[in-house]
This record gives sequence, structure tokens and C-alpha cells, in this order.
Amino acid sequence: MLAIVVSACQSTPSSKPKELNREAGQSRIILMPPDVQLSELEAGGTLEPKGDWTAAAKTDMVEAFKAQGVARNIVFVDYDEDKLPADKRDTVHRVTKLYGAVGVSIFRHQYGDLKLPTKDNGFDWSLGPSVSVLREQYGADYALLAYARDSYSSDGRQALKIVGAIAGISVPGGRQFAFVSLIDLRTGDIVWYHHLNRDTGDLRGKEHANGTVATLLEGFPK
Repeated sequence: MLAIVVSACQSTPSSKPKELNREAGQSRIILMPPDVQLSELEAGGTLEPKGDWTAAAKTDMVEAFKAQGVARNIVFVDYDEDKLPADKRDTVHRVTKLYGAVGVSIFRHQYGDLKLPTKDNGFDWSLGPSVSVLREQYGADYALLAYARDSYSSDGRQALKIVGAIAGISVPGGRQFAFVSLIDLRTGDIVWYHHLNRDTGDLRGKEHANGTVATLLEGFPK
């Protein structure tokens, strides 16, 4: 993942705005638990996952999305796995794992340096009809899914960066790579996508999480 993020070297977010289907009035959007992992970048370039940072960031991001929902007049439906039958839970787990893979592919092949010629004339990505389980169980029209990988330089990595700067060698530090998508639960189509790929940004602490989520939701469809 670090190789994907660093090689792309993009920090300008991209989005695909689109109006929501409001035929039945206010659209209901289910807020799925974000797929998040925070890590520390060691001096040798190894990423060391931090469980406590990750757990706190997941909670802070959910709260930040809800706060942004109020500010943007978005009706979020809370995801409660206990409401799902066991067989449906497996389906949802597969969908969320698929989303991570598809979201990275969108970044690489729609906006990154490995663009596919078939994606030059539009945005056409989908998770398939299996997402309909969420519509059936929660009565929602859309699902909002978020994915984030954030890394921070350790003291050793910071020292190496200083030595590298003196020697005229660029030593990369931590990066923030994240994307968020709106999925139409009628079709499984990804109707809106927005990504961040930058060497700034933070998800440690409520204030930083709020800032990242606010940036992720820029251009959210009305």
C-alpha cells in the first residue's frame, strides 16, 4: 500500500459530484464503519500498525461524519450489525472488503499514473448487486463507505529525514491516503468518490479527524 501511495504522488483530491435521487423525499444514507489503519513509519521504512491509534481514529471519524451530516443536512442511518442475520453479515463483510480493493483501483486507474483507456470518458465503477442487502435490512437509499491509511514518522525516521536533508537526499515521511464513496444501494454503482493522498493531515484526535473528514466530504452531492 505504501508503494502505491508514494508512487502516485498526488495530493489533489478528485470527486465525481452527482445529485442524489430524491424521488421519495430526503435520501437515507447508511454510515458504514470506516476501514481505518494508523501506523508508525520506522527508520528503516517499515510500517508498524498502532491498534490504539486505529481504534480511536475509527470512533473519531464516525463522530466527525455524523457532525458533517448535520451541517450538510444529510440523514445518516447508523449501521448496527446486530440487526443483520448471520448469513447477511457475511455478505456485508465481503462487500466492505471488496470496497477497499475497488477504491484503491479507482485511485490508481481513474486518477493515478496507471489510468485505463476505458476510463477516460467517464466514471463507471460498481460494487455489484450484493449491496442490496443493506437496502433491504435498513431501508436506506445509499451507503457511505470510507477507507483510510495514515502513517506518521517515528523519532528514528524523523532523525533520518534530517540526516538525509543535510546530505541532499529526500527521505519520505508518513502519508495520509484516504477515500470515501457513496454507493447507490439500488444498483451497487459508486455514484460519488473523493480521495486524499498527501504528506500532511492527521487522524489522531477529534480535531484532526474532523478536518480530514470535512476535506473528504468536499463536493458531496446535494
